[in-house]
This record gives sequence, C-alpha cells and structure tokens, in this order.
Amino acid sequence: MASYDYDFIIIGAGVSGLAGAMYAGRLGLHTLVLGASHGSELPVGGVITTTHVVENYPGFVSLTGTELAEKIRKHAESYELVEIKEEKAEDVRKEDEGFVVKTSEREYRAPAIMFATGTRWRKLDVPGSKEFENKGVAYCALCDAPLFKDKVVCVVGGSDSAAKDALLLAEHAKKVYIIYRGEKIHPEPINLKRIEQNDKIEVITNANVVEIKGDRFVNSVVLDREYNGSKELAVQGVFVAIGHEVLSGLAKKLGVETNEKGEIVIDHRTSATNVEGVFAAGDVTDKPFKQAITGVAEACVGAYYAYQYLQKKGLR
Repeated sequence: MASYDYDFIIIGAGVSGLAGAMYAGRLGLHTLVLGASHGSELPVGGVITTTHVVENYPGFVSLTGTELAEKIRKHAESYELVEIKEEKAEDVRKEDEGFVVKTSEREYRAPAIMFATGTRWRKLDVPGSKEFENKGVAYCALCDAPLFKDKVVCVVGGSDSAAKDALLLAEHAKKVYIIYRGEKIHPEPINLKRIEQNDKIEVITNANVVEIKGDRFVNSVVLDREYNGSKELAVQGVFVAIGHEVLSGLAKKLGVETNEKGEIVIDHRTSATNVEGVFAAGDVTDKPFKQAITGVAEACVGAYYAYQYLQKKGLR
C-alpha cells in the first residue's frame, strides 16, 4: 500500500478551502491546506479578504471579509489534524493510487485532494493598463482606497463588486465614477440604493475605457464615447472590477473536466470531479451562483464524500 503524508490535501485556502478543512478535521482526516495555487497571489483567506463589508453570510449581520476568513480559519485550526501551510501549489500529479502535490518547499502525498483554487482578477486589456499598474491602476479597493484620499477615481465594471468598491472608495475619494459598458449597473438592490443616495458617486453607462493615460501616474482615462462633451475623463485612480479568471490550470493537468469558462465540472451532489479521488469547491467550480456561503457548503460536502471515498478504499 502507498505511503501518504496526509489523508486529504486541499489546494487553496480561501473560505471554501478552510471550511472544507474544518469539516475534514471533524471527520478525523489528517488534512493539509495549501495557502495558494499557481496563479494566485492572495493570502490565506482568499478573495473575500479584499471585501470591505460582508452582509450576506448567515450568523453575521455585518463584518469584513478578513474577519470572516479569520473566523473560519480558527475553526479549522481548532482540529489538531488540520495543518495550514502558506505554500504555493505549483504542480499536481497522479502517482500509484494517490496524488502528489508539489510546492516550492517540498512534495506532499495524499489519496484524495480538493481544488478550492478560486479565481484571480481579470485585467483590463487596454493601452496604459499594464504600464500604470500600481501607479493608479488597481484591482483591490479595500487594499488601496486610502491612497486616493480627496482624489478623483473611477471604477470600471457594473457588478455588485464594482458597486461595493465604489462605495468604499467614496469614503476616501473626492469623486467616484462608475464606468460600465451596459445600459445599467446591476448590483444587489441594497447596494444600488446606496449608490443612488451617495452624492460622490456618478454612473456612466454605455461606455468603455479604451485607454489609460498619465505621466508618472494615471491622470485620465479615454472613453469610447463622449461624456459631458469629451471622451477624456480626468481621474487619478482606475479600479478594475470586471470579473475574475478561474484558476483551474492544475486541475486540468490531472485530466479534470472543465467547461468552456475553464470552471471545474463537479457532481453538485458530492463535489466530486470526473477523476476518482479529486473533489472541487468554491469559485473554481461550475456552480453558477458563486458566494462565500455556497463555496463553503460545497467544500464541506466535498470533505464528507472524500471521507466516504477513503472508507471505500480501506484507507480509513
């Protein structure tokens, strides 16, 4: 029989991965959580740590994303069998009846694994976006909003995330534009109402940013249509909120099935993939409704069925 370091390895330490580890620990599985996957630069806690306010997680009326992630991490770490390592998973391969996960530090072996690798920010592919990254172009309002105190900024995007970014930025900036390509922005109703009631925020619809200009730092964006008589809009900051790219590259290397978006296809009853012993949860999967609470539930389901899988294999 193969020798394993762990019963279960979870790749990705966002709230989904941490919750999966908590549940695996309850089931008595020696579990390793790796804090990041190839392509991800987020800390333990994942993308929700960049969220200023979370108001839709049961049991908490309002808290920050970092606070929520820390609570779930502490719950996972309360089980002695759970280990969380801030190492980046760089490769995964099948070996014998299990899997080998390679990090920059070493290799770890387990008979069952879960991908909770999540997503990364989609970049704005226009002239100037790369040149002015960290010089006015940003992707995390929570991280960088205080740097734009009393300045004029814009948020590119029309989702609920874009609205939340704009509301946070309005606490610091003098003026915030939301620039969206569609007819109207589509945040949750409560955040739309907050946008409409905030005098600092102005919404520009049916417009795309086609260029970002500046000298040492950003000083304007160019739109594809005129707004107030000009296609150029003076801003000192550009916050991009146009969605995320799925981090499923490691799973694909194992032959895990993905859809046209690159999302991992799972059995939504068990969180299992098409590869035996491989599970997935959270934003990396093909679940259309992606929220912290749905990813957490998916991961707990996956941990349970990983336990069932190991029992059937005689490894528990």
